[in-house]
Amino acid sequence: MKSLYKITLLVGIAITAVSCHNKKKPNYQYFPNMYESVGYETYSESSAFKDGKEGQLPAKGSIPRGFEPYEYENSTAGYELAKANLKSPLDSIARNSDKGAKLFAIYCAICHGEKGDGKGNLVKREKFLGVPSYADRVITEGSIFHVETYGLNAMGSHANQLTAQERWMVAAYVMKLKSEL
Repeated sequence: MKSLYKITLLVGIAITAVSCHNKKKPNYQYFPNMYESVGYETYSESSAFKDGKEGQLPAKGSIPRGFEPYEYENSTAGYELAKANLKSPLDSIARNSDKGAKLFAIYCAICHGEKGDGKGNLVKREKFLGVPSYADRVITEGSIFHVETYGLNAMGSHANQLTAQERWMVAAYVMKLKSEL
């Protein structure tokens, strides 16, 4: 009987010792900051950087992955340079007229009209006035791409909504509409 008590006591101690072990965390941590890093708020104060704030600007001259820099500046001179020199990098296969037409219908037709005549729904409702017809303008693919990238007058930039390739497709479609007017 005494041996049964001893065995029960030993089993109880063993179960207690094993059950207190947490399997999700290691027993000993060397360099605990590598396992559980200190969390910082993005715009909080911090002594880790010179200017005392946690959120830092990207390094000067850095370019986001997949971004293609646009060399023409946002000015009248940049517009004229783009109009004279900028050519579409798309080949005949990449100039998808159907996709260009769909993108034009989504982003441009509301003001410029489905035919490019400057009579879109917002112009008909007099929300915007003076939207030009493509037939009345001297435009090139380069000037269209420049305006899509930076915007002009009341038209805002579409660089956040359309990739560079999609802007070139829309420019090609606008030139097609201009030839049909």
